[in-house]
Amino acid sequence: MTRKLAAILVADVVGYSRLAGADEDRILARLRTLRSDLVDPTIAVHNGRVVKRTGDGSLIEFRSVVDAVRCAIEVQTAMVERNIGVPPEHRIEFRVGIHLGDVVEENDGDLMGDGVNIAARLEGIAKPGAICLSEDAYRQVRARLDLAVTDLGQIPLKNIAEPMRVYSLQIGAVPPPNPARQAQPAATKMPSAAAVPDKPSIAVLAFNNMSGDAEQEYFSDGISEDIITDLSKLSELHVIARNSSFVYKNVTASVPDMAKALGVRYVLEGSVRKAGNRVRVTAQLIDASNGGHIWASRFDRDLTDIFAVQDELTQEIVAALKLNLTHGDQDRLAQGRALNVDAYELLLRGREQASAHTRTGNRAARSLAADAIAIDPQYAAAQALMSFTHVLDYVNAWSTDPEGSLRIGMDLAQQAVEMAEEQPNGRFALGMACMWNRELDRARAEVQQGLALQPNSAELLLLMAHIQIFSGDPAGALETLDASMRLDPHHPEILFQFRADAHFSLGEYEQAIAAIEQRLQQNSQSETAYALLSSCYGHLGRPEESRQAWQKALRINPDFSVERRRRVLPFRNPEDFDRRVEGLRKAGLTVADLGLC
Repeated sequence: MTRKLAAILVADVVGYSRLAGADEDRILARLRTLRSDLVDPTIAVHNGRVVKRTGDGSLIEFRSVVDAVRCAIEVQTAMVERNIGVPPEHRIEFRVGIHLGDVVEENDGDLMGDGVNIAARLEGIAKPGAICLSEDAYRQVRARLDLAVTDLGQIPLKNIAEPMRVYSLQIGAVPPPNPARQAQPAATKMPSAAAVPDKPSIAVLAFNNMSGDAEQEYFSDGISEDIITDLSKLSELHVIARNSSFVYKNVTASVPDMAKALGVRYVLEGSVRKAGNRVRVTAQLIDASNGGHIWASRFDRDLTDIFAVQDELTQEIVAALKLNLTHGDQDRLAQGRALNVDAYELLLRGREQASAHTRTGNRAARSLAADAIAIDPQYAAAQALMSFTHVLDYVNAWSTDPEGSLRIGMDLAQQAVEMAEEQPNGRFALGMACMWNRELDRARAEVQQGLALQPNSAELLLLMAHIQIFSGDPAGALETLDASMRLDPHHPEILFQFRADAHFSLGEYEQAIAAIEQRLQQNSQSETAYALLSSCYGHLGRPEESRQAWQKALRINPDFSVERRRRVLPFRNPEDFDRRVEGLRKAGLTVADLGLC
C-alpha cells in the first residue's frame, strides 16, 4: 500500500435506477456510447486514471485539481448540449464531487481512504449537472474559474467527522443566488484609478503558460513571482505585489486599464514554454502611458539556465527603465540564487500549495519543501518555506503538538537565515516565528532586515503591521498597512482584519466594524472576524448584535476558544486582549458562553 495526496473525482448518473427501470438495455447502450465517445477521451486528455466503475458510477484519479475540474466542466458542458430537445425524464445527467486529500493506493491500483470517501459524499449532494468541490479543492482552482460558483457553506457529510465547506459549480444553467466571491474581483470590473508614484513603477503580470500542459502553470507562475521578487529589491522602483498583479491572470483587459487600476506606468508581460529540458521565456515591457513597447526579448535555453534567464531579464528591465541603482541595489541583484532546477521546481510547487492556507495544502507544501532540501540541503528558501508550514500548524492548531511545531519552525527559520543572510524570505520566516513566540522586538528587527533587502515587499509590511499591533503600536500599524496597500491594491482580505484589530486597540470601534464588514464581504467564514465584531458591538452597547455575531463565530467553528486565543495571541500588554473579552462580557455573554475557566 502507498499513501499519497491525490485529486479525486467521483461521478454517477442522476436517477439511474429510474432510467434503468424504464428501459435497461437502452440506458446501458447510451452509457457505453457516452463513455467511449465523450467521457473516456476527455479523462485521457486531462491526464486522469479511471480507478474503478460501479454500474453508473466512476472513481477517477487526476494529477491535479485543475485537471479534474477542467475534465468535469468539459463533460458536463457536453452533456448540456446533448440533452437539448431530450425530454427531462429521458436525460442522462451526471453529478460530480471533487476533493483533494489523502488516499491509500492498494497494490492493484484501487484507492481507499478519506480522500475517496469525501469525494463520494460531495457527489451525493451535488445537483444534476453540477460539480461540488471541497474547500481544499476549490482553493486550488478558484483563480482559474470563469464560472459562477456558489458557496454552500459548512455542510455535514455522512460518516465524515466534521462539517465541510462546499462550493458548487452549475454548468449550463442559471447559477443559484449569492454566488461565492471569486478570487479575482477585478476580472469583470476595473477598480478606480490608483495614484502613480513619483518614482518609476511597474507591475509584472502572470506569465502565460505556453507548455500545453496545465500542470506546468506552477512553473510559469513561479518565474513571474521570482521576477517580482528581484525587482522588489530595488529601492528606486515601485513594484506591485504578486497578489495584485496576478488578479489580471486570464483576464481580457487592456494594458492601460490594468496599469491605471494598479497605479503604475510600466507593465511587464510574457510567456513561458517548458518542454523536456528546454525552456523558452518571452517578455515585453510596455509603457502604459502611450501603449508603446520599450523592450522585448526572447530566451531559448536549457532548463538548467533558467536562473541565468531570470538574472538577464531583470538586468534588461533595469537598463530599459534607465534606473540609477544604488550600490545596495546592485549588491542585492548580484546575489546568487538556487542552482538545482529539480529542487527549484519542488519549491515552486510547495509555494503554490502553501498559498492555499489549508491543512492539506500546508502538509503538501512541507513535503515538497522536504524533497527540495533532500536534493539541496543548503536550499535556504526551502528551509524558510518549511518553517512557515510549521508555524502555521501552531497558529491554526493543525498539529497534535502545536508548541513543538512552533519550536521546529523557529529552528528552521534560524537555519534559513544562517544559510543565506541576504535572502528576505528567511527574514520573513524568522520574523513570523519570533512574533508567535512572543519575541516581538526580535521579530521587528528581522522584518526590518527583510525590508532593507526587499523594500517593495507588501508581505513583509503586512507582517510588520501585525507585529506592531501585538506590540501596542496600533497607530503605527495603520500607517504600515497603508504602505502595504499602495504596493498591493488588491490586498488579501486578512489586511482588513489587521485594520480592524488596530482600530479596536485604539478604541475606534465603529472603524473596526467597518473594516470587519469589508473582510466578511470577501470571506464570510471567518470566526475571528465575527468574534472581534461581537466585542465591538459589546463596547458600543449593542448586546443583541454582539450575541448574534458571537453565535455566527461558533457556527463556523464550534471549537473556537477564547482561552486558546489568550494563550496564543502574543500581545505584549495583556490589557489589549482583556479589552476584547471585556466587550463580550458587556454584551452579557457569560463565562460559560465564552468557554473561559
